Amino acid sequence: MARFVETGRTLPGVYGLGFAVTVKPQQARINGQIIIDQLVRNMELGQFEMGYSVLAPCIFSVYLHPDDFERLANIQDLIREDAGRALAAQLTLWNGKQPLFKRGKKQKLYRIARHDWWIEFFADSEGVVPPGDVEIHSELNDVPQPGYRGIKTTLIDRETSVTEARVARDRTLTRRGADQIFAEIRYEDDSGAQSYFVTQNEITIGRGGQDLSVDLPLYTNDEVSREHLRLRRDPATGAFTVSDHSRNGTWLNGRKLARGAEEPLPDRARIQVADVITLTFEMKR
Repeated sequence: MARFVETGRTLPGVYGLGFAVTVKPQQARINGQIIIDQLVRNMELGQFEMGYSVLAPCIFSVYLHPDDFERLANIQDLIREDAGRALAAQLTLWNGKQPLFKRGKKQKLYRIARHDWWIEFFADSEGVVPPGDVEIHSELNDVPQPGYRGIKTTLIDRETSVTEARVARDRTLTRRGADQIFAEIRYEDDSGAQSYFVTQNEITIGRGGQDLSVDLPLYTNDEVSREHLRLRRDPATGAFTVSDHSRNGTWLNGRKLARGAEEPLPDRARIQVADVITLTFEMKR
């Protein structure tokens, strides 16, 4: 993306004399479209293939030179909104493509591990991101997965410079300030050990699908229903309830739930999903 001013040759001057100009690379000025293009590129490089689906990164930390960060500060929300639309459109495009010469083979679904994208901008305060560059660190989910530490990309052809410790610290502090966490759900599915933070008053849990979105998608076999269960929080009291909406059942601390009936959810509980996955629920006070 760097452009160069043509220099370093002798040009005609007065009375046949000439002059020389020094060659200097001139980096294109960073803008919203460049950042969005780089987010899509990062997502493409960060795909994580599993048995029945392909996970794409959905958490992005975007580092800019302080001058670029300040210049774009007033439109970061707009860039973030357009970037989310561009990333979702790319997922739709991938899911719309049918595999060539694989007649009868089921296409893997491209999806993300959260209910939405998380994109945050940071000014590089350590002097490692040059002007006109954008360095992006992404993850599959809120907690980095074993064997998958995320993808790091830059616009300029160079090694990434922002440390993983810095990214983790910035991400934790920003998320802690942005969302109130009501509860945490820990579990393990086909994509590895996971941790999901409940920040809304109702969440749906299940396998989901191309035409059915759930807040907490579980990557596993079809013993788990596309929408398997729901958790609901009473804003007035903070108390949670759980309800089963599945074919193969949901168990709360070893007791099978009646389908469609809401049951009080203790502050700490184990929720068995179709004898396939165990969710460890813990309320945050």
